[in-house]
Amino acid sequence: MPGFIIHVGASVLCAHAGQAQATMPNPRVTVSGQPTVAISGPWLIAGCVLPPPIAANGPCVSAQFVTAATRVTSNGQPLLLFDSQAICVPTGTPLLIVASQTRVTAM
Repeated sequence: MPGFIIHVGASVLCAHAGQAQATMPNPRVTVSGQPTVAISGPWLIAGCVLPPPIAANGPCVSAQFVTAATRVTSNGQPLLLFDSQAICVPTGTPLLIVASQTRVTAM
């Protein structure tokens, strides 16, 4: 299913409203003037409000995407799409892509 390609400036949050940031942008391909992001790099999360152990198993610290484009790659790695799925560590909750560029799609 086609989806919009994710770029560095996309708004990505953990399930507890922490801000996620890509650690390995892909400058080889840009959309809306910003580097895209491939599946290989981890994402760091800041500002997660889930309490630490005893009360919960948080806060979210990092995340890794597990799905990406099936037909579009850069440097041999699939690019992330608006509907790509990720898992946060240590909570196991998803990342939520809430805003991205809307000009370039991929499959």
